[in-house]
Amino acid sequence: MLSKDKDILIESNALSTEQWDALRAIADVIIPPSAEHGIPGAGDEAICKNILLDGHKLIDKIVLALDTLEQMANDAHASRFTKLTQMQREAVALSFQDEHADAANMLQALAAQCYYRDDRVLLSLGMEARAPFPEGYEVDEGDWSVLDPVRRRQAFHRPVS
Repeated sequence: MLSKDKDILIESNALSTEQWDALRAIADVIIPPSAEHGIPGAGDEAICKNILLDGHKLIDKIVLALDTLEQMANDAHASRFTKLTQMQREAVALSFQDEHADAANMLQALAAQCYYRDDRVLLSLGMEARAPFPEGYEVDEGDWSVLDPVRRRQAFHRPVS
């Protein structure tokens, strides 16, 4: 449940109704809902509210990304992004990724981090709906040799005295 402060952020008109709808639509393109597993897509209202909460410092970039996405949908199909078919949305999203990689990556990162924190998603993955700390999660031992190229790489940071 959202706190009163968080509700104020969502209702602060940071996004227009059209931008809010576009955010939900692109989030569902990024991570679609699954009827088979009974889980929402990243365009779910609660998940998108969390996207705005997590991205509040990036709101200008989010708005610009959504406006650009709308313009691309209009240029390609003479329609709003939310009015496109699923195939058309995916095509516009791929073009958006190609032409505006930084903005697309920002939206993808926000969608993914908020999606995989949602209790419904965690439960569908067989995980407890809780924070990972302090209890932690058991992780299978992996192949540590995959880090060898990183270990061999020359330092690229500035030494600190």
